[in-house]
Amino acid sequence: MVESRIVIPVVVGSSPIGHPIFSVMKPVCAFLLAALVAGAALAQSDRPVRFILPNATGSGVDAITRAVQPALSKALGASIVVDNQPGAGGVVGLQALARSAPDGTTLSFVSNNVVIFPSVLKSLPFDMPGDFTPIAVVGATPMVLVVSPAKVPAANHKEFVALLKNKPGAFNFASGGNGTILHLATELYMDAAGITAKHIPYKGVGPMVTDLLGGQVDFGTAALPSVLGHIKSGALRPIGMLTAQRTPAAPEIPTFAEQGLANFEVEAWFAVIGPRGMSPAMVKKVHDAMVAAFADAAVNEAMAKQGNTIRIGTTEQAQAAFRSELAKYAALVKKVGLEPQ
Repeated sequence: MVESRIVIPVVVGSSPIGHPIFSVMKPVCAFLLAALVAGAALAQSDRPVRFILPNATGSGVDAITRAVQPALSKALGASIVVDNQPGAGGVVGLQALARSAPDGTTLSFVSNNVVIFPSVLKSLPFDMPGDFTPIAVVGATPMVLVVSPAKVPAANHKEFVALLKNKPGAFNFASGGNGTILHLATELYMDAAGITAKHIPYKGVGPMVTDLLGGQVDFGTAALPSVLGHIKSGALRPIGMLTAQRTPAAPEIPTFAEQGLANFEVEAWFAVIGPRGMSPAMVKKVHDAMVAAFADAAVNEAMAKQGNTIRIGTTEQAQAAFRSELAKYAALVKKVGLEPQ
C-alpha cells in the first residue's frame, strides 16, 4: 500500500506563513479540504435507508412499502432497502429495529400488530412504544374474510355462519401469527357472529395465503391487497369486508355490517416508526418525506388499487395514538378471551 500525505514545511527560527513553499501549498490544501468535505457529504447521502418490515413478503404492509419505495427514495434522497423479518409474528423484526442506531438510516412500516403484541405475548424483548419513535400513522388498509372454495361452500355471511353452526369444530382458520391483527380480527368476527373455529397460526401472510389457496386451511382474514388477485381469479371467495363501508378497490364485496353485523368494523392501520432516540430534526425529515412520497401520483394510484386510505397524521398524533391503541386492543383481547402466550 502506498501512503500519500501532505507535508507542510516548518522553517526554524521564522514564521512558516511567509515561506514561499507555504504560499504555493495554501491553494492545494484548500482544494483538498474542499474535496474531503464534499466527499463526506456524498458518502452521507449515499447511505441507504433500510426499512425493516416485521411482516412477510406478500403482506399488506409489504405491498404498501414496495409501492411507495421509489417515491420515498426520491423524497429522502437515499436508496431504500426493504428487509423483511417476519419471525415470531413480527417480534424479530421489531427487536432488530429497536437495536438500530437512531440516525434515520433504519426505519419501519408497521401494522397495528405492534400495539396488540403486549396484550397477547407474555414477554417481549422491547417496550412498545418506549423503545421506538412513532413518526406518523400513515393510513389504513381494508381487511376481508376469505374462504377456500374447495373447503367452504358458503358465499356470504349468513351462509357461512349457518355452515359453522351446523358443523361445530369442523372448520379451522389461518392467520399470519398469534396475536396479529389478522388473528384478532377473525376472533372478533367469530365472537360477534357466535361461531367458533380452530386457529392455525402461520409465520407470515405469504404461507397463510398459500395454504388457503391449497385448501389446507378453510378460511382466514387478510389485508385486501394480499388476496385481491386471488379473489378476482376465483381462487379465494370473499365472505365480507371488515370495513365500515365498501371499498372502491373491490366494490362488489359487501361489508359484514350490511350483512347483519351492525356496527361491526375492524381496522388495520399502518404507520412509520424508528428506533428510540431519533432527533426532532430527523423525525421531521422522515415525516416530510412520507407526506411528499404519498402525494406522488403513481403512489396515489397504487394505494387506490390496493384499497388503502391515506391520512398522514402528525408525529404528536402518532405518539398519542400508539398509547391509546394499546389500551383499546388490550380490552378487545380480553373481550374475546385470548390468553397471552
